[in-house]
This record gives sequence, structure tokens and C-alpha cells, in this order.
Amino acid sequence: MKNGMTNAILALSGVAAFAGTAGAAEILVTGNITTSTTFTKNNTYNLQGQVYVLPGATLTIQAGTVIASDSGGALAVTRDARLVCEGTADEPVIFTSKQDVATWTNGDPKTGTWRAAANEWGNLTICGRAYIGKYGQGAVATNTAAPNAGNYANMEGLVASGPTDTRTFYGGGNDIDNSGSLRYTSLRYGGKVVGLGNELNGLSLGGIGKDTDIDHIEIMNNVDDGIELWGGTVDLKYVSIWNIGDDSFDLDHGWRGRAQFGLIVSGYSIPGAASGSGFPDSMIEIDGAAKSDAQPVTTCSLFNFTLIGQPFATGRHAIKFRDNARMQVRNSIIMDCPAQVIRNDNTDGEATDGQTGYGFNGTLSWENTWTTNFNVYSTVNPFPSNPASFYTGQSDGKLIWFRDNVFYNNTNSAAYTEANARGVFTAANNNVLQTSADPKPIAAITRGANVVSGTLVVQPVISLDPRAAGSAVTSVGTAPDNGFYSPVQYRGAFGPNDNWLCGWSAASAFGMLVAPPGGCNTGGVLGDLTGDGIVNGADLGILLGDFGATSGNSDLNRDGIVNGADLGLLLGAWS
Repeated sequence: MKNGMTNAILALSGVAAFAGTAGAAEILVTGNITTSTTFTKNNTYNLQGQVYVLPGATLTIQAGTVIASDSGGALAVTRDARLVCEGTADEPVIFTSKQDVATWTNGDPKTGTWRAAANEWGNLTICGRAYIGKYGQGAVATNTAAPNAGNYANMEGLVASGPTDTRTFYGGGNDIDNSGSLRYTSLRYGGKVVGLGNELNGLSLGGIGKDTDIDHIEIMNNVDDGIELWGGTVDLKYVSIWNIGDDSFDLDHGWRGRAQFGLIVSGYSIPGAASGSGFPDSMIEIDGAAKSDAQPVTTCSLFNFTLIGQPFATGRHAIKFRDNARMQVRNSIIMDCPAQVIRNDNTDGEATDGQTGYGFNGTLSWENTWTTNFNVYSTVNPFPSNPASFYTGQSDGKLIWFRDNVFYNNTNSAAYTEANARGVFTAANNNVLQTSADPKPIAAITRGANVVSGTLVVQPVISLDPRAAGSAVTSVGTAPDNGFYSPVQYRGAFGPNDNWLCGWSAASAFGMLVAPPGGCNTGGVLGDLTGDGIVNGADLGILLGDFGATSGNSDLNRDGIVNGADLGLLLGAWS
């Protein structure tokens, strides 16, 4: 092992091969990681209880590594520690349970069988030192309503050993904090239930700074939320959240980031009837701050998301706003929602969080938030100077803004009540409203048999081709060309010829994902545009035909345009 792992790793007696990962030795991770350590792909790792990466240590996880844990195993990266977890399209990093690995064929992680299961291990938690907005009821007593580098919170799902245990803390005053990198990583069958109302999300991000890199992340089957962010400024790109027991994408306590290319597929993981039991809640839930007059307040932008709901799961909303939250949703698809596509939930209904809602203590009302420009910053408990430097998650438009989206087959009689009241479908917003009689905005979707729990009925998505189709193929506008966003001109998370989940994700391994024409472009076949296993003149012809396009398999570097950079990659892969 590189650099050792003090009191952390103990190999099984005899270094036995791990069942399901051919030739790999199982390593039991039995304690906290105190010195910089590397997990290597020739081993598998079994987390034994809650494992912390402690301040000053960096955990590096090689591409192709499998972390398959027993029940109760979980990993948390503390403030001032780092995680460098960089899988690739050909060799993703997989966090999962031993039960999942047992379904793989000959230890191949690109195989497996989907099961109605979760709570088989814990989760991945990362804590950072960026600003968070949390004070008052349920908060640390010393926290203030105004931004303060001393404000912090205890991470949901982590249990401190006592009042001096700082391992569970997140928050601070460094918005460019760097917690490392997380790429091409699949997290499956997690969400340990710690106690009543205290479950682990698939991926928990608390106070994460903008210098942290997160892209190509998948959550498949989780008891509680899929991904939850509490404050911070980290940006996310290429995210898939599928079959979640509570909210798929949950935003809290002043997240001021950006996200692009997100797929949410509402389904179920464990038959049940409520949060923490495996049946879905809202696809996106966004809370501003707690209390709602605190700063920072959640202010963010989402571009190119595809939200696929459950047509019969009554009461499950698409996007639910609370406590002064501000969010823009643009160039996206919202379909099959059984309740309201946009809901003013006002407060979270939990006494421990203050229940203060929009308009509290001189903050903007719900109605006025929709009509206020993005660069009008609140004077209630403000940052002491230059608020624009702290609120960089939006760059134009209104604080809440739905623009250039497709709303398809949202059949509840009240689906568009709030959207209509807020003028979402005025012509200037370029939103498209469609029924099931119109062509679908995605290429194909197949649902399985009904799964019933109490009054809830779920039709799980068992096959999906999420590529843009119909009115999603061409958008009116694009995301800003600012170095983070890819300015693609389509709606939803996928272009008409591209599927960035193909080949590396659980959805792909379990046969739930339809590959695009020509197959998957992963690291091992980059440039094989015809899918014949050879990179040659036939692939060059396809690429040259696509020159200048903004999507598709020919966009090999995924920067949103087919040009000389992609030609260089193809020629480099020539065989």
C-alpha cells in the first residue's frame, strides 16, 4: 500500500479473492484514514463502520477500484482532508454493497442485476469550509444570521462521539475551498438508516468550495435523498440520480453553485411508503436558508436537466421551493410529474429549522422573488461587502426563472397552477407545454409493472433512451459560454446522438439504458464512432460530417462542439 494506512486497513486472513471481482483481494478498512493513502484497483475495499478521512490526509482512489461494503460501512471526508477519486468512462470507481457484487458475471463490474434494495451500506460524505446559511432553531448556538466564517453545522447521518468531535462539522468562510475531485463514480444501494428521520443520502456535500471538481456521478437506489448539498459553492456536471426513496436532488443552507447535464429518474428502491423507506418524494427540493432570513441563501442555476417523474405517485412534485430559495431551471425537460411541476412549499414544516418561509423579516416574498433581477442582493443580514463575489451561481435573468424548457405529460389537474400564476408560459420564456399526444422529448421510455405501497403506485422505469427527441432536439438559447457550462443547443441532459451514461454506469450495467447508435464511447474505444471495434477512416468520415455540431458521439472531448480537438483525439486512437 502506498504511504501506509495507520490503524485503517487489515487484509483478510490469507488475502482471499473477493467474491465477484476476479483476482482481487478484499481489504477490510477498519479505522480512520490518518495519513495519505491510495486504494488500488487490484484490491476491493470493505468499509467497516463509519470511516473518516481525517484532516491533513488525502485518500486517492484509482480508476477501476471497487469499494464493496457490509451493512453499516460508510466513508466521510472531513474538513481539511481530501478525496481524489477519479474514475474514467472505461474504468469507473464503484461504491456499492457486497450483495450487488454477487450479481456480477465473472467479477465484471459492467454486468449485474438490478434489485429492489437499498440500505445495504452507508454513503459517501464530503465536508468543506465554504459559507453556509444556518442559524436559529436546530443550529449551533454560536451561529449568526449574517455570513460568518465561524458558522458551522453537524452533518446529517454522522454521529459525533461527543461535543469536541469535529469530524462531523461542515461550513466555514472559504468559498474556494478544495476537497479534491470526484469523477466517473457510481454509488449504489446505499443510505444507511441511522435513526428516525436520520438517514444517509447517496452523496452528502456540506460546505464544499468551488475548487472541488465533481462530474460524472451516479446514484442508483438509495434510502434517503440522492444528492444533498448544504451550502457551499461547488459546481456539478453530468449527474444521474435514479430510484431514490426521498428527494432526488436536495439543495439547502445557501448553495450558490451551478449544475449542468443532470438526469433524475423517479422510481423506488425498497417497497415502502415514506421518506427513508424507498419510495420517491420530490425530484428536486430546494431550501434557501435556515432561518430564511440568513445568508448565504441558496441561489443557483440548473441547465440541461431531464426530470422523469412517476405518473401515478400522487403528491410527488417535480420541484419544491422553500425558505427564500432562488433557482433558475433552463434548457431542461420536466415530464410525467403526478403533482405540481413547481410548488411553493414555503417552509419545510420542521420545527427544528425555524419554519420561517418567504418574506420573513423583510426578505422577498415568493411572488417578488420571481420578478427580481439576479443581481439584486438582499440587504437583510448581508455579506459585509461585494455580494456579487459571493453569489456567482446566476449570471442573468431573475432569481427564480424557468426558461427554454419542455413540460411534457404532467397530467395532474393542478400541475401548472403555480407555473401559470408566475408567468412561466409567457412567450418570452420560450417554454414548451405538451401533452402525451405530442411526440416525446426523449427517444424512448419503458415502464415495468406497478409496485404498490399503501396509496402509492410506482411504475419503475426499466428501459430508457434519454437522448433528446421532438421539441427537445433544438433549444432557443444555450447555457453561457463561461468556462464551466457547455453551450449546447438542445433541451435536457442528453443530445440527440449522445448518452454520457453509456458504458460506465449501473444503469448501463443493469441493462436499463439504451445505448446510442454506434454504441458507447468509453476510454477503451474513444473514437470508434461506428461501433465496429476499429478506429479508422469510417470513423473519420462521421466526425468530419459532424464538424461544427454541438452534440453527438463525434464530440469526443465533450466540450459541446465537434472541432479540431475531437479530430486530434480520433487520430490519436487510430488503429
